[in-house]
Amino acid sequence: MEHEKLTRLVRCYFSQPERKLTVAAGEPIILQGAHNERLYYVWKGEIEGFIVDEESERETKIFNGTEGAFLGVHSFFSETLVASSTVMAKTDVELGWIDDQTSPVEPEYYGPLAAQFTPVIVSELSRRQMRAIRESIAKEEALQKLYTAEQMTTLGQLAAGIAHELNNAVGVLSSKTERMQLVISQLMEELHPEASVFLEQGLSQGQVGSSSEVRKRARDLEKDLGLSRDLAKSLARAVPKGAISPYWLENPIEAIRYWEVGRDLHDMRLAARHSVGIVKSVKQLGRTDIDTDEWLDVNESINKAIALIQSDLRRVSVHLSPANLPTFRGSSTELVQIWANIMKNACDAMEDTAEPSIDIATRYTNKRILITISNNGPEIDELTRRQIFQPNFTTKKGGLSFGLGLGLSIVKRIVSGYGGTIAVKSSPEKTIFRIKLPVEE
Repeated sequence: MEHEKLTRLVRCYFSQPERKLTVAAGEPIILQGAHNERLYYVWKGEIEGFIVDEESERETKIFNGTEGAFLGVHSFFSETLVASSTVMAKTDVELGWIDDQTSPVEPEYYGPLAAQFTPVIVSELSRRQMRAIRESIAKEEALQKLYTAEQMTTLGQLAAGIAHELNNAVGVLSSKTERMQLVISQLMEELHPEASVFLEQGLSQGQVGSSSEVRKRARDLEKDLGLSRDLAKSLARAVPKGAISPYWLENPIEAIRYWEVGRDLHDMRLAARHSVGIVKSVKQLGRTDIDTDEWLDVNESINKAIALIQSDLRRVSVHLSPANLPTFRGSSTELVQIWANIMKNACDAMEDTAEPSIDIATRYTNKRILITISNNGPEIDELTRRQIFQPNFTTKKGGLSFGLGLGLSIVKRIVSGYGGTIAVKSSPEKTIFRIKLPVEE
């Protein structure tokens, strides 16, 4: 359906000969900080995007694009008309374009121009978000290698520099994600008020049910409501508990589509905020102290980690048994790093497991929060268990620096910084990580 919408947009708005142009290789299409009132579509050729740091004037490449890419999304739809990056033609490029004077096609049926281009906005935000996350993780891994080589002073300086370079792109991504959520919500309320309730539910809650809970719920809905398997599963994701209200069943396919847009924006907002926190925490990698100035819900930080690595958890059954916990003083970003690293390692270990599962439980005892994360992957042998938290130790071919390498050394460092402990126990049936975090009174 989304592909059909994009195909219609391209046909209706970018196919006219009078709104096509060719840019020679090496020539600029959009300049960072300059006025831009056009949205471009790439028909042919390759492009490159750059951000220039205002202080150092250093040019940083941030993306490549080919046929099918949209350019100028930020400046056009945010209405600032100021480009956030520079885009150059890598080869001869053929472009189609629209500007703020372009009239919407069939507005009585498809709505105003901004509403028609919602799929483009969401797609572009998602693409930029995933690129920023990959860049943040890659930069952090490079910094951790320097940290483990005992170059603490140099690492601190380098971390600050890299965080500064990333800050522009991640900052724009975070603020624009928030703005696009607001704009889309307002557009829905104006154009489709009857559907805004589904969008808002996705925005406020995201997908809260685990994969196993969704499967069980879907079977019940399929049987009780006579729905198809796919529709029942989609509805189970949107309404994981309780009775299904009649308004969901009036047009369930449309209702779920609006909910999915809200859910995706919710996940993008969550990941954007986490990326901002990652950039801030990169500055601390060369320090021995930890800035712990937030009062947090540990259970909520676990849910954030689950949402962040959803792509890795698609085939894994995840079950969370949360207890009523006191608030914990710490960094939300660092806690999410702990849970995400451990679960990511478990997913990697369970690649050949027939029915992979992760069980997470929390409880409070003796002024400590205890978190256990277990999986049913293969046993970790005793020699590996003794080295598992050492920097640069990995069981992966090629020395991969994520997973059982730097990932768990990061976990160890963060937990130790809070005065906590982490231990691993493994058998042929189950591998369990136990983390204890002391709670301030």
